[in-house]
Amino acid sequence: MTHLQKHVIGIVIYPGMTALDVVGPQTVFSGLPSVQIHRTWKTIEPITTDDGMVIVPDTTFADCPPVDVLCIGGGRAQGAVVNDLELLNFLREQGNRARFVTSVCGGSEFLARAGLLEGCRAATHWATRKQLAELGIEVGTERVVVDRNRITGGGVTAGIDFGLVVAKALCGEEIAKITQLLMEYDPAPPFDTGSPEKAGPELVEKAMQYMTQAMEATV
Repeated sequence: MTHLQKHVIGIVIYPGMTALDVVGPQTVFSGLPSVQIHRTWKTIEPITTDDGMVIVPDTTFADCPPVDVLCIGGGRAQGAVVNDLELLNFLREQGNRARFVTSVCGGSEFLARAGLLEGCRAATHWATRKQLAELGIEVGTERVVVDRNRITGGGVTAGIDFGLVVAKALCGEEIAKITQLLMEYDPAPPFDTGSPEKAGPELVEKAMQYMTQAMEATV
């Protein structure tokens, strides 16, 4: 019998994150063969996401083994922890030995602040592209940006596309395609306004106002 290579994935979760940033990739990863997933934070106490969902970590930073894939998402309240030294040290230590260093949405800011995106292109949510660029990162506008072993996804829903790209890197294209089929991931959105380029300046301005209000409400 052929034994599949075991892949250890570490998904960092934190208070105020956006649930879908990591739930999307988690759904993809959980369907892959021979995968062990650690949802990790400082403690294993329940955390509340920026949309009110409660998620329970299963591994602390101290107990998390070396991971093959390191992943972190963004969130409306990420500003409260984006400079947290314990978090950044964990990302740095794991990222320097991981096979793939990855993020979804605003999670790329954490990687940048941990020094893990130097000389790399990276994706982020469209509303934070300027913010990431100010950290010295070349920002891509694709749904998923692959730069050597750095794989970064755009905003929120791009986490599913991102997860499938990682699935291909870990398990091959056929497994990734089967995973997509089993998820019935066949997007057909009712509106063609999923990017600022498609939405137009008026809707973008209103969306920014809405986002600002939502972020202020989480403080």
